[in-house]
Amino acid sequence: MRVAQVAPLVLPVPPGQYGGTERVIYNLCEALVSRGHEVTLFASGDSDTSARLAPAVPKALWKDAPIPDPIAPVLRMHAEVFRRAREFDVIHTHTDYFAFPFARESTAPVVTTLHGRLDIPHYAEMLQLFPEVHLVAISRSQQSQAPAANWAATVHHGLAIDDYEFDSKGGAGLVFLGRLSPEKAPHSAIDVAVQAGVPLTVAGRVDREEREYFEREVVPRLSHPLVRFVGQVGDQEKQALLRNARALLFPIDWPEPFGLVMIEAMACGTPVIARPKGAAPEVVAHGVTGLLADSHDELVAAVAKVRSLDRAACRRHVEENFSVHAMADRYECIYSEVASRKQLMGLRRFRRAT
Repeated sequence: MRVAQVAPLVLPVPPGQYGGTERVIYNLCEALVSRGHEVTLFASGDSDTSARLAPAVPKALWKDAPIPDPIAPVLRMHAEVFRRAREFDVIHTHTDYFAFPFARESTAPVVTTLHGRLDIPHYAEMLQLFPEVHLVAISRSQQSQAPAANWAATVHHGLAIDDYEFDSKGGAGLVFLGRLSPEKAPHSAIDVAVQAGVPLTVAGRVDREEREYFEREVVPRLSHPLVRFVGQVGDQEKQALLRNARALLFPIDWPEPFGLVMIEAMACGTPVIARPKGAAPEVVAHGVTGLLADSHDELVAAVAKVRSLDRAACRRHVEENFSVHAMADRYECIYSEVASRKQLMGLRRFRRAT
């Protein structure tokens, strides 16, 4: 099939450091190309892909100084995608709702994977206004936030598992890896590790809008001797941190749409200690590949209990449920279904017109 993949422009595909959405897009493009599909990736010009790259901007927007209107290049990219719609059998966007108005007049069916939270004012109602778009959720939890939308399927993220080295032993310490924001709750991870008396490595980026939270809640806690802060890390450093940890601490305080770092940790053999919010109960097999605990005291207790879990079971769980092959299989089915439906609708219109 001829497939257009449309990525956000903030980060390149794949991201050099933090960026779960862009990593999923990269994995999907590589898998589709390897299966013989003609894939065109609309993304920033500094992206690296086996697909045909259609650069919308020379480099990812985060690498530029703040621009007055970051929406303009995104809108321009979508205008170009849909100007070329006849070149594709399906257009698959990962850019929230930017494609929706274009979809009504598109000659190619439009699939949109929603990567963020949906439980915000007016969002669910907005989704219902565009039945032409075939929506994909990344977890059942996320889908439940807008049950009346035009859902084509739920597709969990998948990893290229061979890229992740398994470690059967792990290490003594814990790791927190992710955006340093209130909803990811790194301050809670630090409090849990300190009370448990276990070393914690904190890795992640601080966005401008979360700087005040970081300075108020996280920075004062970083001075504790059990806490090591390494900032944002690249792929190899990230995998080493995950591989050499006793567990990933994931004390989220929001309805996490998926949480890619959880399956990255488990792919390395490292179990996850998470609050049972959002998609965490779908991703973590409680008592097998991690522990789900809600309160602070329960999280502290889980730090000791997690050592009894089989790290090989963590790896198997990802191999069996979250591989890039399984993800690509699901998307291929969706593409075939929506393309066939579009062709059938076009045939019916033709017959009515004649």
